[in-house]
Amino acid sequence: MNDLEVRQLRYFVAVAEELHFGRAASRLDMAQPPLSRTIRDMERQLGVALFERTTRQVKLTAAGEVLLRDARTALEAVTAAAHRARRAGSVSPRLRIALKADVDGGLLPQILDTYGADETSLPPELVLGGFGEQPQALREGLADVGLVLCPFDSRGLDSESLLTEPVLVALAAADPLAARTRLSLDDLAGRELPDGSPADRGRPVEHAPQPGAARSASNLSEIFSLVETGSIVFFAPASVARRYPRPGISYRPVSDLPDATLAVAWPQDARSPAVAAFVRAACTVAAAQAEPPGQRATL
Repeated sequence: MNDLEVRQLRYFVAVAEELHFGRAASRLDMAQPPLSRTIRDMERQLGVALFERTTRQVKLTAAGEVLLRDARTALEAVTAAAHRARRAGSVSPRLRIALKADVDGGLLPQILDTYGADETSLPPELVLGGFGEQPQALREGLADVGLVLCPFDSRGLDSESLLTEPVLVALAAADPLAARTRLSLDDLAGRELPDGSPADRGRPVEHAPQPGAARSASNLSEIFSLVETGSIVFFAPASVARRYPRPGISYRPVSDLPDATLAVAWPQDARSPAVAAFVRAACTVAAAQAEPPGQRATL
């Protein structure tokens, strides 16, 4: 059996994720007939059916489910290899740090100071993204290390927890619920999060907006503007709430909403001394923050 090509895997993943040959072809910017031929050629090459096709729907077979999981991993590895090779050949290498702006528990400035004092450090470069995008940036080689909110998709990644803090709900100050000192998720029935999902399901703050959501906002400025108008509510770690006091927004604790844990994450196969130095710095700073004020050691 000949090895599968990267092109074939990309085509297969598009069909497997869309479960529609027409939409997959549009996503790949190609005509549908050659896409269908490629999938049939893959099935003959592998000797198994990857999809169940009817006039109404396309479904993955058991073999297709297995290939989808492994194909995603393989494509991520190919993409990461290309990105890392380009950076390795740079005349001015840097440590690329993935994070969501302001979602660092207030630790980033101290982490960078501590990291910069290490003799193995490289100049840092921040790779800013939306909620939940950091793990994929690490897998694809777009970043070397990241600050992420747990739980997250940890495939191919190692991590260390840094701090845990309460999550508050941000409401319009005029919302009747803002008059209460503490809420439960049931109290949020009928209200929506930035990605359009129901707030009473208690989805964690780190999730990225869902594809096809009727309304989504990815940066905090947009999110808080929508909160102030009463269009949405937003789950924010306590450190974010402290950074963004706004007269049009009230923050309230939610009794059955889990705490947010911030972690530092990096690819499992990372061998960079700079990555190790950043992880050490993050853990050192977080440990010092966790100690009572009178017992904190000098960094």
